[in-house]
Amino acid sequence: MYAEYLDFAVGVAREAGALQTACFRSGDLGVETKSNAYDVVTRVDKECEKLIASRLAERFPDHALLGEEGGERGRAGSPWRWVVDPLDGTTNYSQGLPVFTVSIALQHNGKTVVGAVYAPYLDELFTAVKGGGAYLSEHGHAPREIRISTKTDLHTAVLATGFPYDKEVNEDNNLDNLSRILPRIRGLRRMGSAAYDLACVAAGLIDGFWELALHEWDVCAGELIVTEAGGVVETLRENRGVSIVAANRMLVKAIRQYVR
Repeated sequence: MYAEYLDFAVGVAREAGALQTACFRSGDLGVETKSNAYDVVTRVDKECEKLIASRLAERFPDHALLGEEGGERGRAGSPWRWVVDPLDGTTNYSQGLPVFTVSIALQHNGKTVVGAVYAPYLDELFTAVKGGGAYLSEHGHAPREIRISTKTDLHTAVLATGFPYDKEVNEDNNLDNLSRILPRIRGLRRMGSAAYDLACVAAGLIDGFWELALHEWDVCAGELIVTEAGGVVETLRENRGVSIVAANRMLVKAIRQYVR
């Protein structure tokens, strides 16, 4: 039912990814700051969103769009809404680190029905369609179905997290959660892209993920990919933007003993 939309999302994600790899480590990124010194944006973020928005307007002129850089646009009130992070992991990208993604999701009447997360430098494409499972295609290979990790013991779990941009001025900065859970897990990874973190949870490469103060564009596609891979995504609380925990059901319960 949603194959046309998934094909479009994959095509435009690869197109934006090609732009990112062409400019990667070029030294010509036009780095600027947004909310504070820690919240950066490059000209490539803006160019990728402009590209995606243009393709959407051409193909689906009656759809709405929420993008990280340009906000809400398109047809207001449309039952179809694309949620786009054109370059998730901008700090990594601006530093020359290879973990960054294009995240594209489609919602219908408020429910996410298509998700694509593409890591262009790594050539890893994670996709899902509501009710159709989750898949990973890498290095030119055919897509293979992915499933969430089956670990339930925190002592064997490798988790991922991140830290809010307002960490300097807001004491609710995830450090308390980190100090409680770190002694109880096998390892922690800070990969710098929430979309990629969620995709790795879906593929069982990371056993679980939590983070505070995210935005809808960071997680929309990744959440669908996790749930279609058999995982769950739960809200941690409402007072810090989009704050979530993702893993299999038993591991989410274990993580929540220490992460609040």
